[in-house]
Order: sequence, then C-alpha cells, then structure tokens
Amino acid sequence: MISPIVSVSREGSAPGAPSLVDALEGGAVLMFPDLDFPFSPFEERFVERPFADGKAKNVNIRGEAASLRGAAGTPEEQEALRQLLIRYRAFADALIARYLPTYAGKIALAGTSYRPFEVDQRKLSWRRDDTRLHVDAFPSNPIGEKRILRIFRNINPEGQPRLWRVGEDFASMAQKFAPKLPGYSPLSARLLAALKITKARRSEYDHLMLHLHDALKQDMAYQADAPQADVRFAPGQTWVTFSDLVMHGAMGGRYMLEQTAYLRVADQADPERSPQRILARTLGRPLR
Repeated sequence: MISPIVSVSREGSAPGAPSLVDALEGGAVLMFPDLDFPFSPFEERFVERPFADGKAKNVNIRGEAASLRGAAGTPEEQEALRQLLIRYRAFADALIARYLPTYAGKIALAGTSYRPFEVDQRKLSWRRDDTRLHVDAFPSNPIGEKRILRIFRNINPEGQPRLWRVGEDFASMAQKFAPKLPGYSPLSARLLAALKITKARRSEYDHLMLHLHDALKQDMAYQADAPQADVRFAPGQTWVTFSDLVMHGAMGGRYMLEQTAYLRVADQADPERSPQRILARTLGRPLR
C-alpha cells in the first residue's frame, strides 16, 4: 500500500471520520490546504531571493535561544528571518495542539528551517541524493525510542508546487530490506559516542534506520520499480508526516519552511505502529 495523502480542512476531521492521529501513525501524510501564515511586507523579500550563505542547503534556528545559522543579508534582515522562523515554530506547535491533541505536551520541537533553494538535482553521491525514496535517519544524532515528526509549508510566491513522491508502507519495505542489513555492534556504538562522532550512543534501531536509509537509496531497481506515487503540494499548503515511517523523495520546488519535532514511542496512541516495533517484529526479536 502506498502512503495516503489525507486532506484536512481548517475545521479538522469530519464527525465519524478516522482520527488524524490514527491516519498519521498509520503512515499517512496530512495535507492542510488553507491554514493562514501571512508574510509581512518586509518578509516578502525572503521569497524573492535566497537569504542564505550557500554553505549549507538550509537556514535554521535551534534551541531556546533560536540562534540563526546559515543566513545572509543585513543584520536587520537576518533578525527578521530569525523572527519569521520563530513564528513558524509557533505555527507548527499550534497545529499540533489543535489537530493532534493526543500529542499535546508530549512533542519536543527541534530545528526550524528556511529552504529557499531548488531541490538539488545535481549528480550527488547516492547517500546525499534526497530525490531517491528514503526514510529519515540522522547519522550524528541518534534518537533511540523517539519518532521524527515534520511539518512542511510551501511558501513559493510564483505558484511553483513542491514535488514529492511517496512509497509503499514501512512494513512491506522492511520485509524486503531489514533481514539483509549488517549486524549491530554495541562496542562500535559506544566508541562513536566516546569520540563524539555521534551526540549519543546509537541504539540498534538507529543503526538499522541508517542502513535502511542507505540500502533504499543504493538500490536503483527498487527506486524505479517499487510502489510509489507523485504528490504536488501547492503554495500555501502545509503537510505533516512521520518522516521515519513514510518513504519519500523530494523531486522539485523552492522556498519552503520546515519544523522537525520528536515524539517518544511510548507517547504514541499506538506504539506498536512505530518503525521501532515494526522492525522488531520483522526481525522476530526485541531490538537492543
């Protein structure tokens, strides 16, 4: 089954419809077509040209201090961009509280990014090529018993859609790839953490997800032939998904805002639908 796109009106789910949390945990992408996030006249410049230093693909804020990284422009412009990202972080937090109340008070907001550049279609290394179907995993930032929830918004001023493709459900993919992944070494995980190559010790789950990410991107036959569908997110649309569960590839578009958030597996409505539990069932044993 291909990950479904569920359109959500401003009022939320219709009476009697499956809950949005149920859809999200089942591998859906929630798409909100008409949520307001207006730009001030001063902020309009941020979608007229990229305000980025070009050293990284994104400009972002992190932490309580919301320090800005990767931006270009005058001090006044950089502060305005920082405030825009702070406002988007609050927008994402409010979206979760209103439409996903099961998670209220349980979500930890992480980085907030401004993505002004066209999706990179250059011949990058296969590992960095985000046009290929993949699930998200962070090499230097192990997450263990947490989930990766992401809130995106297309802010393109010229009508250009954000182009994605989505793949088959996680369990079907895991049955094909998980049994062939290399084994986990707790000693290696401790060494990487001791050398500060990773911010914490990788769990077996972190290890498996990194290798799944790579195995998917390397397998060009799977990229071409696996079940998948193209998706277009128009300017003004917001979409939300667990990016560690939904296989996706970014195919085109420029000017987007993104908020990353973490949710503990134990705080899901149904923890058994998490990638952590799916992988354990696929391998027939608990993960270390």
